[in-house]
Amino acid sequence: MTKLVVVLLTVLTLAGCAGRTQPGAPPELDSTADPYRIGVGDTVAIHVWRNPELTQSIVVRPDGYISMPLMGDLKADGRKPEELAEVINRALSQVIRSPEVTVMVTNPASAEYLNRVRVTGQVPNPLSIPFKQGMTVLDLVLQAGGVTDFGAGDRATIQRLVEGEYQEFKIDLDGILNDGNMTTNYTLQPGDLISVPKKRLLRGEL
Repeated sequence: MTKLVVVLLTVLTLAGCAGRTQPGAPPELDSTADPYRIGVGDTVAIHVWRNPELTQSIVVRPDGYISMPLMGDLKADGRKPEELAEVINRALSQVIRSPEVTVMVTNPASAEYLNRVRVTGQVPNPLSIPFKQGMTVLDLVLQAGGVTDFGAGDRATIQRLVEGEYQEFKIDLDGILNDGNMTTNYTLQPGDLISVPKKRLLRGEL
């Protein structure tokens, strides 16, 4: 009777896990869909043509504003660089003839944690590192040291933010690392999380 209860609990647990994992490959996101908007902590380089005394590098304050000579405080948080440039341009036009302003974000600190990829669980060195274009599942797992002897690489998953909600997709790290099967060696997106579970005795993995 006890063995039957254990088996039933195991089946129910696996069924629940299977229901949360989406079939197929994770959808690729359009990284150009949302233009970058300036945030608190970002460093912006403001260049005013022919006015070097107004050209400077400024960190956006916690209240979302920056301070500029001749203009005082200007709201930067939530604006695109070109929008902030237009605001500065309009303000300067009151005191300077035909100003030309450009704004560049030189240190997007506010997006640092949004643009990271992570790997946790049964890897020698769990990681949280900045996303780089072209990174794959294999790249990140190798940087983490591969899968430990206690890791169930064939049950690893990747979680991706899709339309505001995290969805989980299966990846076969055993196939990638041991057999060279790149079927699930997906290209990473900012915010992706790879999780490597521990082997289970009830699954016959130990």
